[in-house]
Formats: sequence, structure tokens, C-alpha cells
Amino acid sequence: MFAAVDLGSNSFRLHIGHHDGDAIKVVKSARDPIRLAAGLDADGNLSPAAIQSAVNCLARFREILNAYPIIAVRVVATNTVRIAKNAGALLPAAEAAIGYPIEVISGLEEGRLIYMGVSNSIAIPGERRLVLDIGGGSTEVILGRGHEIVKVESFAIGTVKHSAIFFPDGQISAAGFDAAILSARSLFEDAAPPYQPEHWRTAYGSSGTMRAISDAIHKNGLGDGSITLKNLNSLRRYCEQTGHISALELNGIKPERVAMVVGGLAILIGLLEEFNIQVLHPIEAGLRMGVMWDMYLRSTKRDRREQSVHTVASLFHADMSRANRVAEMVRSLYLQLKPSSDAYTRHLYWSALMHEVGMVVSHTSYHKHGAYMVENADMAGFTTREQRTMSKLILSQKGNLRKISDGFSDLDFAKAVLALRLAVTLMHSRVELDYADFRLKMKSKIELEIRQDWVSLHPTVAFWLQKEIECWREVGVEFLVKANV
Repeated sequence: MFAAVDLGSNSFRLHIGHHDGDAIKVVKSARDPIRLAAGLDADGNLSPAAIQSAVNCLARFREILNAYPIIAVRVVATNTVRIAKNAGALLPAAEAAIGYPIEVISGLEEGRLIYMGVSNSIAIPGERRLVLDIGGGSTEVILGRGHEIVKVESFAIGTVKHSAIFFPDGQISAAGFDAAILSARSLFEDAAPPYQPEHWRTAYGSSGTMRAISDAIHKNGLGDGSITLKNLNSLRRYCEQTGHISALELNGIKPERVAMVVGGLAILIGLLEEFNIQVLHPIEAGLRMGVMWDMYLRSTKRDRREQSVHTVASLFHADMSRANRVAEMVRSLYLQLKPSSDAYTRHLYWSALMHEVGMVVSHTSYHKHGAYMVENADMAGFTTREQRTMSKLILSQKGNLRKISDGFSDLDFAKAVLALRLAVTLMHSRVELDYADFRLKMKSKIELEIRQDWVSLHPTVAFWLQKEIECWREVGVEFLVKANV
């Protein structure tokens, strides 16, 4: 079984499911409409009450997770956690409550995961499709063919803020709707050309907002439930006639979701008008299903992150013969250091493959440029935290260690840095490493044991090792080199 937890801007949701040979079957779902985005103040900080509400919800989710034999859990956070200035105050408490690390994913990664959930739920191979997802804090638009993503974009517009801005104090008016729709259209219009109908055959709406709007249309006699401009405008007129969100009685829609439906309705009308969509089909698949599919594919050794690393290395013209030499050496050196877990193993290997991408900018400071590029690149499958970890490793490969020494409280991270620095040094010195001649340990100090004649066989290494000893001593770590007969 796999579990996906989505910390959305409007609701926190949980799916538990298993792969039955053809599809992922959901066996348990949970939802808590905590409206995290509504807890952002004018300065972009989450209120203490919003943080506590999130923590309480995740503690309840943990009880649900503990009742199932789950082999993998991923917790992903979206727009509100991405933009909250004090997200650092939320994440440690939230991770302690749920019992798992929380991955803050980019808007583009959110879009890719949404599409993965949709494409694996539709048994139409090669279909050209458009997928839209209106969330509480952002809207994702994805163009694809079959399982392949052609284009993905994330827009900073969602139901929570849109409802608050254009329907203040719950007041619904024709002028408010006009302004809300025009605002949405102005955001989408510049991006619209690639998403016109000639580029796709079927359009799908994957978010709960769209399914709720479809239900509101159908269950309140405002149309057949299909999402068309005609039916959306019928729902709009009904809302305007009612006049206030608190007075809206929409069959099939829980009262706490009505405000989101109104804000989402304005955004959806704007999308259909700008993209010239005649019919949008709501679908019961999206981010959480995509997260579970991603976990399943990783478990079968089909990890999207591998391709992303090679794409970045190729894009920036990295010398892959050098990159592969460093990657192979770093893997062997890190194993010698006996890390307490494999938390850094794959990210260290990937960092080694990308360690010279900054050469495309500068040969002198390539480690600094490479670190920036990897942290900010659009890398499918990676979270912000993972890219930041690889960025720090790439930055650490040369120069002083003070710039990353704050991470040395984690001994495994320090071991990863040591392994990468030595691998890069050995590669530059053109050493064909014989590990029988090379023993490496790191606990309270670094101990390197080499054969007595090894340095004479590789004279430049002596110079680099002395520099390395000085760098580690600057951050308070003793580095001893011992020669054996």
C-alpha cells in the first residue's frame, strides 16, 4: 500500500491505495477543510491558529495511516506553504505530527503530478489532452499526449484569495463576478495560445473545485452537470440572484465549500473563455493519485528524477565521461565512510553527475554557478528540499567549507561532502583509484590511510590533500593522513 497526503491551500487530503496490477485502487480517503490559505496575513505569514489547525489535522491523519500496512508515504505541500514567509515555523511541527517529512513541491511539479494522476486513470493511449486544476492557492494547466507532458504551467490564482477579493464579506454581485472573471482572464491571456483546442482533443478538470461545480450544476437543476460556459453562467446567475454566500443552498455542496465554489466558478469561466474550451470533463484523479503513481514507479525502478538529472547535465553540456567517473568514485568513497542511513546516497550520486554543469557559465566559479542552477532548475520529480540538498553538495565540492558548515551537525551530510570533494580531486588528478590502496573513515575526525608509494605515483594529489586538510581544519575537523608500507 501507498499513501499520499496533500497539504493544499484549501483542504488537507489523504489517499491510501494499492496497485492491483493495472491501476491504483484507493481504499481509504480523508479530508479536512482547514483553509490554510485563509490563515495568511497581509505580510504573508501564517497565523498561529492556522499552524495549530494544520498540526492537529496531521496528527489525526497519522492515526489513520497507522491503521494500514503502508510501505511508502509521501506528504506534499503546495502553494500556501510555498509562499508563506514563516513556513519554517510550520514544517517542523507538522512533520512531527504526521511522522513523515513534508515535501514542498513547486507549481510545475504539482502540475506534473496532477497530470500523472490523470493520465494513469484514463485508458486512452496517446490521447491529446488538456488538464486543468483549480486549487485553493494556485491553478495548474497541463498539455499532454498519453503519459507524456508537452507543457505545464502554474498560475498564482486560487479559490481562497479570489473569493476573498471579489466577494468580500460574502457579498455576491454581477459586478463582483465581472471583475473576478476579468482578473482571471488577464492572468491567463498571455499563456493561452499553446492551450487552444487545435492542440488537444479532450479537456479534463481534475480538482475538487471542478467536481463540486459540476455537482452544483446537476443537483440544482442548472444543467446536465457538464462543464460548459452555458451551464457555468447558469450557476453564476443563481449565485448572483441569491446575493450572499451564506444564503446559497447548493445541493451536494457542503456549506464550508460554498465560498470556494463561487471563487472557483469565476476562475473557471475565465479559463474556458481564454482557452476556448467547449466542454470540460471533471475527473476523479489528480495530485494525490499522481503522488501514489510516482511512488509506485519509484518502487519499480522507474524514477523520473534519473531522467531529470541527465536532462540538466545534457542541457548545460556537462562532460559525462568526467561526471560518470566522479559519480562512481563518490559512491565507493561514501560506502567506505559507512553512513548511518541512505538518506544522501542517491542525491550525492546525482550531485556528482551534475557537479560541472556550472562550467557553462564559468570555469573559475563553476561550483557556485552549478549550485544556483541546480537549486533553481525545473527538475521533474524533485522537491524543493531535494534540489536544495544537491545544490549544497555541488557548492561544497571545492573552496572553503565555511559556506556549508552549518550542515555538519548531520554527520552523514559531512561524509557526503567529504566523499564528493575527494572524488572531484581524484578525477582532476586523473587517478584511477584502486580501493585496496585507499581507506577512509570519518567520525570525530577524518582518517585517510594510503599506501606509502601511492603519493609518489600521483604527485599532484599530495598538493590537493594538503589543501583539503587545511579546509577541514578551518571548520574544526581534524584530517589525518597515514601512509602504510
